[in-house]
Amino acid sequence: MRQLVEAKVKPKSVKHISNGYPLLSKETIDLSGMTVEEGDILRLVDTQGNYLATAYYGIQNKGIGWVLTQKEQEKLDKTFFLQKISKAVGKRTYFYQAEDTTAFRVFNGEGDGIGGLIIDYFNGFYMVSWYSEGIYSFREDIYQALNEVVNVRGLYEKLRFNKNGQYIDQDDYVSGEKGEFPLIVLENGMKYAVDLNDGAMTGIFLDQREVRKALRDRYSEGKTVLNTFSYTGAFSVAAALGGSLSTTSVDLAKRSLPKTIEQFAVNEIDYEAQDIKVMNVFDYFRYADRKDIKFDVVVLDPPSFARTKKMTFSSAKDYPKLLKDTLKITNDDGLIIASTNNASFNMQKFKKLIDKAFKEANTRYKIIETHQLPKDFTVPNNFPEFNYLKVVFIKLMN
Repeated sequence: MRQLVEAKVKPKSVKHISNGYPLLSKETIDLSGMTVEEGDILRLVDTQGNYLATAYYGIQNKGIGWVLTQKEQEKLDKTFFLQKISKAVGKRTYFYQAEDTTAFRVFNGEGDGIGGLIIDYFNGFYMVSWYSEGIYSFREDIYQALNEVVNVRGLYEKLRFNKNGQYIDQDDYVSGEKGEFPLIVLENGMKYAVDLNDGAMTGIFLDQREVRKALRDRYSEGKTVLNTFSYTGAFSVAAALGGSLSTTSVDLAKRSLPKTIEQFAVNEIDYEAQDIKVMNVFDYFRYADRKDIKFDVVVLDPPSFARTKKMTFSSAKDYPKLLKDTLKITNDDGLIIASTNNASFNMQKFKKLIDKAFKEANTRYKIIETHQLPKDFTVPNNFPEFNYLKVVFIKLMN
């Protein structure tokens, strides 16, 4: 049974909450001596008891809850979620009407007013990702609201939170039509195969849509392209459709091979003419350097953190070294597309990491293009730190 709990905001955080900052951390509120459960409503007050905002309690990797409203009388019921989802859908009218794109984000968590809730659209199907047990406790109202706002062909969900000490990362059919996977979606006219019922990810990262389009339209023709940490080869498909001379896709996961072949195949690209390697990217760098293999374009989109038997990689600490290794296998007038989704630093810091690498390598460069989250990935007003994606197109000037 959900309860209403009055929680005092610590003095140093009052201004933050009053200004609309949506995320609650353990340092934000004082819950000492209280019993609070996932999904409980928090009435946030200052030390004098004055109302500040209403939030829900839900533990995820970012914090312990999210502010939902600063209107004291507003109820967190189906009507509330209906209004939020309606507004979000209205912002995406362009995407719903686009003939060349049938996969996009419909609701982007805190950017659309409900932290911990993500809704993506895939050619008529909707996939809802829940990032805490707290927000999941509102599941019934949210699904009813979604079905009232849009025509849901089929509904799937992904649970991405800890429950009873065990991490849950699963997906499941909820209602409507059951999808036949792979489902083919369009992205700026390119085809991608997705599966909404196959583990943590779908087969494509929607936030890189405009980066793939830039690669296809402006930087691939007549070029040799290396796609590192390639996942299902989405960047490789974009490069091939852009007229690249060749693509090389490298990823450590064994399933990347059949998934990359699948992506080439649905675009009627001869995958046998492409190079797909299942191996550690850092081992491949050493191999390519040893064999004097160089590329015109290199795509770098590493995970924020990765650990293997041999090494640990942290983008916040190790990106300069990754870039220096990349320079060894990039042609003198080549292009590096450097990307990170690490939310712990901003674009300015990312550019400093890039500059550090090039100075240490004594190599001149020019930034010719930058990207952050596309417009369907709404970010809260005045809080750019939630714009986690940073992509920099770096032209070598040797």
